[in-house]
Amino acid sequence: MNNKIQLLKCLTIIGVLALMNGFLLAQDTAKVFLDYEQNPSGSILPNFSYVGYRNGEVAIPENRQLKVFNVINYGAKPDDGISDKNAIRKAIKAAEKNGGGIVFFPKGRFLVNEDNDDREQIVISESNIILRGSGSGVGGTELFMKNTMIPKDTTKMWSTPCLFTTKSNDKTVSISRLLGTVPVGATSIYLKDPADLKRGDWLELRMKDNSPSLIKKELGIHDADAAWTALVKGGVNVKMVFQVKEVSNNHIFLNATIPFEMNANNVWTAFKFANIEEIGLENIAFVGNWHEQFVHHRSWKDDTGYSLWHLKNVVNSWIVNCRFTDVNSGLTIGDGANITVLNCTITGNGGHEAISNTGGTNILLANITDSAGAWHSVGVAGTSMNTVIYKANYPSNACFESHSSQPRNSLFDEVVGGLINNRGGGAMENRPNHMSNLILWNYKQTNNPYHPFDFWPPKLNYCRFPMPIIVGFEGGTNFIQEQLKYEESTGKAVLPASLYEAQFRLRLEKLPEWMNKQLKRE
Repeated sequence: MNNKIQLLKCLTIIGVLALMNGFLLAQDTAKVFLDYEQNPSGSILPNFSYVGYRNGEVAIPENRQLKVFNVINYGAKPDDGISDKNAIRKAIKAAEKNGGGIVFFPKGRFLVNEDNDDREQIVISESNIILRGSGSGVGGTELFMKNTMIPKDTTKMWSTPCLFTTKSNDKTVSISRLLGTVPVGATSIYLKDPADLKRGDWLELRMKDNSPSLIKKELGIHDADAAWTALVKGGVNVKMVFQVKEVSNNHIFLNATIPFEMNANNVWTAFKFANIEEIGLENIAFVGNWHEQFVHHRSWKDDTGYSLWHLKNVVNSWIVNCRFTDVNSGLTIGDGANITVLNCTITGNGGHEAISNTGGTNILLANITDSAGAWHSVGVAGTSMNTVIYKANYPSNACFESHSSQPRNSLFDEVVGGLINNRGGGAMENRPNHMSNLILWNYKQTNNPYHPFDFWPPKLNYCRFPMPIIVGFEGGTNFIQEQLKYEESTGKAVLPASLYEAQFRLRLEKLPEWMNKQLKRE
């Protein structure tokens, strides 16, 4: 009997191994990735391995040794029907005065925009401030926004401020012009005059140039529409933020590779970037009061009425295990760098936007589930550069955001959800929806397929994506090949399953432990 049992176990193991081997054989390693392995700087694939908190090289801190400021001690009381807005402000200010701290929320519902409250924002303006709740699920911590903020101009539907925001008390200032050409993949630059720049400072590198050749380089086979005035008249607009690793005279070493060629024929200017850092949002449900049927651009309330968070001038920071419910806009990331948004959800009534990077550099949005089905789900906008949307999920009637104003280098990596041709977004003057290097890697489409999907349709001005890269796309849709910069294995997933993980492993030779722990792997 024991021999029979052992034989059955062996046969079972052999069967499982055979299935696994068959699965692996069914997938091929993408040729474009093999080329990247051989020559990263010469590949058409950008290097996404530096995204996220501290370039992804260390874990998001779970037990920082900071003084705790319990909002209860500043007048807040959950579940009592009385506004807690001013008490939360007082706790934040106390933590800021201390030089940093954890603003702690016990379990229960805290009210943050009641009828008698002011309509001013709740602001974090110093580094090392963590808002920590007691869980974002049922029975955890909920911050409830009953009323909207007041829009700056009701005819401008995007002008309602977020309830929570960040700012730096310093000013971003111009310091020098760039010297020479800097190729993609470089990790240092030369400045004409580095002034008082030192290790640990943050640089913002800017270029704006409307030369026809530069515009054409970005658009590939396509021509710019005269109505796209921000591009045609204002020019190709690039902003990138990096931390300074070392200064040697006028030679500046940076914390990440340069993702966009800095050509000496264009005027590049370096700015000392004003910032706050080590900002954390943890284990909190941010809940709005949006319960109407969403209609795109019907009103300012539809588009931005219940907007919860705007992170700007923030670097080396994180948002983990948070929930955004019944909102028109959950979270937007403005100018900044190296922020990780991890294990977050958007639930309840669907609104305008879910979570997006609207101007940051090297931003990681990982394990994001949008069950509300925002009109524009997880995605990018503005001058965002090097964004990884990793393992995001949204319904078949939703699609990623790509909201114009020149986002670049956006990787949708192992994403599952709809692919819909009218969900990019952006005003006509700010189009196209994306600039160079929109990449769909092992994207799994769940809505009805297109035959074909048109990235540059003649009659749909709100769907203009120049020369994307499509690898391992599944879902039945096919594409117009001349519109693509590169296409491989449409209809069948490829190896590596995740381009982001594979590039990370190449750079560090192994994946860091935090990826197994904090990504909630099975």
